[in-house]
Amino acid sequence: MAPSLRINIPPLTRVLLVLNIGISLIYQAARYRFISQAPPSAQQVIPWVALIPGKVLTHPWVLITSSFAELNILTLIIAATTLLYGGRYLERAWGSSEFAQFLLVVALLPNIIATIIFLVYAGVTANGSHEFARIQGSIAVQASFLVAFKQLVPEHTVTILKGVIKTRVKHFPAVFLAANTISGLFFGTGTSSLLAWLGFMTSWTYLRFYKRQPDLSGTGTAVNTLRGDASETFAFAYFWPDVVHGPIAAISDGMFDFLVAVKICTPFSAEEVESSNVQASARGAEGLPSIMNQGGRQGGGKREEAERRRALALKALDQRLQAATASRQASASTAQPAMQVAEPLGPSVESKSGGEV
Repeated sequence: MAPSLRINIPPLTRVLLVLNIGISLIYQAARYRFISQAPPSAQQVIPWVALIPGKVLTHPWVLITSSFAELNILTLIIAATTLLYGGRYLERAWGSSEFAQFLLVVALLPNIIATIIFLVYAGVTANGSHEFARIQGSIAVQASFLVAFKQLVPEHTVTILKGVIKTRVKHFPAVFLAANTISGLFFGTGTSSLLAWLGFMTSWTYLRFYKRQPDLSGTGTAVNTLRGDASETFAFAYFWPDVVHGPIAAISDGMFDFLVAVKICTPFSAEEVESSNVQASARGAEGLPSIMNQGGRQGGGKREEAERRRALALKALDQRLQAATASRQASASTAQPAMQVAEPLGPSVESKSGGEV
C-alpha cells in the first residue's frame, strides 16, 4: 500500500509535501525555543523560515520558505491536503516544468508584494510593529490552485456531505476569498486575507496573460502555443456571481484598456480568443478525472492525453462551425423572401410620393 501511494504522487508534488511538513516542523521547533527562552516581545519573531518584512534583506530565502511554514497542526493538515490532491492533478495536467514555474510565481510574488505593503504601511503610519509582522502560510498557494481549477474544470460539480452541499468548481475562488475576507475583518486574520487576494490576483494574471499552453484546436502537425487564456469564461468578471458581472466587467475592461493604452498589456487577437474559447469548451466536455486513481499514466500517457484533448477541441470547434454555418444559412433564407416582397412595392411607393425615398 505505501509503495503504491508513493509512486502515485508525481515527483514535484512529493518535494512540496516534504518541504511543507519539514519547514513547518522546523518553524514550530524554533517558535517553541523562543517561547521558552526569549522575552515575550521576541516570541513571534522567527526570521529564519517565516517572512518578517523588516528582516527580509538579511533573510531573502524566507520569500519562498514562508509559503510552507504553517502556524499550527490544523493549517498544516489543510496545506498538505491541498498540495497532495491539487498538486497531483495540476502536475499531471501541465507537467512538472510548467507546474514548477506556476508555483514559483504564486509563492514568490504574493510574498514580495505583501512585504512592500507592510513596509510602506509601517512607514506611513510610523508604526514599527508592521515592519516585524509575521507573514507565512500557504494561503496564496491555495488560492492559486482554486484559480487553476477554475480554468481547467470550471463546470465540474463537487458534492459534499453525501449531496447535502453541491457546488461547481468555478465558484470556489469567490467563496475562498469571501471566507478569508470575513475572517480578516472579524477575527484578526488580516495577513491571511491579504495573501489570499494576492495569490488570487497573481495566479489569474499569470494564467490569463502569460502562461504558454499548446493550441490543440489546430489541425497541423506543428505544435503551436497560445499566450495565456483569452477564453470568455476565464475573464475576471466570471469569477463572481452573475448579478455583478456587468459592473465588474465594466471596471476590469476599463482598467485593461488603460494598461493597453500605456503599453503595459497587449490585447488578445481574434484568433487567440477563438482558440481559447474552443479549448475552454473542450475542457468543459472533458470534466474532472479522479485524482485518486492509482498508478497514473506512464510512458506514452502524455501523448495519449494530448491526442484526447486535441480530439475534444476539434469536436468543439466543429460544433461551433456547424452552428455558425446554420446561422448564416438561416439569415440568407430569411433575407431572400424579404427582397422578393420589397421589389414590387418600389414603384407604388414612388408613385405615391412622387420622388425617391
